[in-house]
Amino acid sequence: MSDEEEDYMSDAFLSKIQDVKPGVSMVRRVKEAMKKEMQQTEKNIRNRQKTYKEQEKESRETALQSSISNENKGFALLQKMGYKAGQGLGKKGAGRVDPIPLNIKTDRGGIGMEEVKKRKAEEELEHYRQKVRAKQQNETKSLEDFRSRVRTEREERKIEGDLRRSQRACEQLDSQKGITVPREDWYWPKADADDEEEHEKEEEEEDEEEIVELTSFDKLQILTSYLRGVHFYCIWCGTTYNDEEDLSSNCPGDTAADHD
Repeated sequence: MSDEEEDYMSDAFLSKIQDVKPGVSMVRRVKEAMKKEMQQTEKNIRNRQKTYKEQEKESRETALQSSISNENKGFALLQKMGYKAGQGLGKKGAGRVDPIPLNIKTDRGGIGMEEVKKRKAEEELEHYRQKVRAKQQNETKSLEDFRSRVRTEREERKIEGDLRRSQRACEQLDSQKGITVPREDWYWPKADADDEEEHEKEEEEEDEEEIVELTSFDKLQILTSYLRGVHFYCIWCGTTYNDEEDLSSNCPGDTAADHD
């Protein structure tokens, strides 16, 4: 074997080869790397220069945790007046013992800004409550108006029905007494369409006169009085009485409400 060729079985060659046992060297290298990283992190934290706010906070906390010494002039005056450390303020020692806590202002708002914000928030809350109350009142009023309208429509339909019944009864009772023409046109039910057209033509030929249109309620009252006075009849009882005395004695009244 020549001198230039290496002996692969010699100790000199084997010492150059790294240990390749699985797992052992890898775990060791990882632990060492993590340890170096932690040491470097701690070193960076120690070497980092604290900001002015951090230094101010530490100084303030240190001062608050330490009690006032006898060298303080104010504390010396209190001791001359009989005050003892740990005792409450006041003649009888009933006052506060701990110092007044500090409220550090961290924002950039001026003095009184918190009160302004609080007042503004209360005003907005009150405005919201007023809007809610107004909405509830409008909803309540709308509901009441709807109920009133429905009640009015129901009453009007009932009056219309009672009027039609009274007209039919009036026509029948008048016919039984030989009356061929109603006292008023609306005392009897409306005629057929042809008769109505002829009647309208006759009215157009006559001189125009101002006529006050009666409501269904007015017509019902007038026709009820006619039926009770002439025929002794009550549409709500559905009975023709013998005379006025019989009618007044046995009929509850001259309105639908009297018969409920």
